[in-house]
Amino acid sequence: MTVTHRTARELWRHSSPQSTQMWKFMLHVNQKCGLNLSDYPSLYKWSVENVAAFWEEVWHFAGIKASKPFDQVLPDKAPMFPRPDFFAGALLNFAENLLFPPNAKLDPSATAVITVTENGDQRVDTSWASLREQVRQCSNALRAAGVGENDVVAGFVANHVQALVALLGAGAVGAIWTGISPDNGVSAVLDRLVQIKPRVLFADNATLYNGKEWSSAAKTLEIVGQLKKNGLELVVVVNSVKSLDTGLDDIRAKGVKAEEYASWLNTSPDEPLKFKQLSPSHPLYVLYSSGTTGLPKAIVHTAAGTLLQHKKEHYLHCSLSPSSRLFYYTTTSWMMHHWSVSALAVGASLVLYSGSPFRPHSYLSLPRLLSTLRVTHFGTSAAYLTALEANNVRPVEDPSLDLSALEAIYSTAAPLPPSTFAFVYQAFPPNINLASITGGTDIISLFGAPCPLLPVRVGEVQCAGLGMAISVFDSTSAAEDPRLVTPADAPGDLVCVKPFPCQPLTFFGRGGEDKYRAAYFERFGPRVWHHGDFVRMDKATGGLVMLGRSDGVLKPAGVRFGSAEIYNVLARFFALEVEDAVCVGRRRETDMDETVCLFVVMAAGKEFDDDLRTHIKDMVRKELSPRHVPGVIEEAKGGIPKTGNGKKIEVAVKQILSGMQVKTNASVANPEALDWFRDWASKTPQAAYY
Repeated sequence: MTVTHRTARELWRHSSPQSTQMWKFMLHVNQKCGLNLSDYPSLYKWSVENVAAFWEEVWHFAGIKASKPFDQVLPDKAPMFPRPDFFAGALLNFAENLLFPPNAKLDPSATAVITVTENGDQRVDTSWASLREQVRQCSNALRAAGVGENDVVAGFVANHVQALVALLGAGAVGAIWTGISPDNGVSAVLDRLVQIKPRVLFADNATLYNGKEWSSAAKTLEIVGQLKKNGLELVVVVNSVKSLDTGLDDIRAKGVKAEEYASWLNTSPDEPLKFKQLSPSHPLYVLYSSGTTGLPKAIVHTAAGTLLQHKKEHYLHCSLSPSSRLFYYTTTSWMMHHWSVSALAVGASLVLYSGSPFRPHSYLSLPRLLSTLRVTHFGTSAAYLTALEANNVRPVEDPSLDLSALEAIYSTAAPLPPSTFAFVYQAFPPNINLASITGGTDIISLFGAPCPLLPVRVGEVQCAGLGMAISVFDSTSAAEDPRLVTPADAPGDLVCVKPFPCQPLTFFGRGGEDKYRAAYFERFGPRVWHHGDFVRMDKATGGLVMLGRSDGVLKPAGVRFGSAEIYNVLARFFALEVEDAVCVGRRRETDMDETVCLFVVMAAGKEFDDDLRTHIKDMVRKELSPRHVPGVIEEAKGGIPKTGNGKKIEVAVKQILSGMQVKTNASVANPEALDWFRDWASKTPQAAYY
């Protein structure tokens, strides 16, 4: 069993838990079901022991707008694979639920969306009435173009209101939406879109990032040239940067119809806003696996599964309401974009942002935005918060900022180091609910969630989300082994053992069902969702400690631990010297054991030397254990390889170091970093450090 540096020190408790929707939902369940639930653990236990009853109560309590009621929530004894059909018989529309949330009394003139870039003078406020009108125009224009049920509409667009209108317009007519950020290269875009053959492509003409305007015209033209062969019929160009060309004439020269976004909307048929009523399992989104060592898998998510899960999380776990304003720093490629726009379904307003998080006011850029826009719920990556910590940036101490509206900060994409938990409560108002959350693209939502009825503890995800029957399985056991569940507090694989509505429908394309089964149900069988995270569940608190990805687990001399434990030591003791790092195991050719290899990127002005190497080893030994100490600590002069969403690509590095041939995919944002590791591995024989 791994020895880890742990603390259950509390950082926050809600000042009035009885005022929250989570508490009111618990009372509702008590009254409806004749129960006496009194806290979150008892409510959670009921939710996973009575899956169908729980989701039925969420449907009614959170408010789902449907033109036809469901016949049943879930078939009796439904397996997880094949995917069960939740809420069979119902008819609804995802976009309608976001534009006309049934439980929210909204002033049509109130602000629904604020679009802003790093250049603050480009702010655009969109009212609920205007958003509905733009979606009316967009959906009617799509219908006029022949787009309907199951057609694919793609966006090569940044995070702005036009992208949201396109997403909702596609949803209104029953089409499938897929979004890709324009910071992706042509190969990364085509690796995804060629698989799913969109009929319509929305594309920005350019983007603004880090103070510079970047034209997208050449990339869009190349993408269109390839997609035309796969059924692309229409390109709608959003004139995001007025000073640069739209590229419409060049697209038309390819033989593809092309329109400018605003003109296209204004010439749409003058018909009322209509929403196609569809089954709960109708496909809504296609999201993609990282695809760092192969083609990205196109994951199909359903309308009702996405809507219901997001509404549960926003309404109950996050306490969002019509008085809330959510700002998640994300691109349109990331699952968190899809998660955040669903906050419209509880009547919350959105801030859609594109650009650098450090322009124009360096580390205070986003905090200044939080202050100016009176943001109540702010979402970001763990890397952003650790950057504030490393540079000792404390926005709460700046007298020009007013962060009094802020209620919550959400962190994801990587485990949040324990030291950063404590730092956030020094850098931001102490009344916030800091939530390290976890889930992912695979479920378009969360397994580990915030909770207003529980404290925030250092280093822990607060809880498992309601209705998500997660467990921690012994990663070394065979699927048929009855001793799968780990001992108390021992690390293992994160799994889910009962159906949940946001399970993907399938993987897009030929052989999709087989790929779906192989991705999640091959490891432990058809009744256990294997998520791929390496975690520890605190049996006393119910909190989760994220230790890394299962396929990147480190295993020197048979001891298993996650890379997050090493990263936490670096963040706590070496933040000024080390800017970034990747920690993986290198397999021995002779006995398949591993050596822990740590590669660091030095902060500006700092140099890597033997003293730093020794100091890191000493601190790892002291804070963790002798078996955690890396056998190799080197400077990664080529940088740390990451996906376009900023996630470290540990598995590919591990495979390269272990002598495997890894084909670099376009999903790797900086492939030169992987090339550096190939070169290092070729010049550094394994025998050199055994």
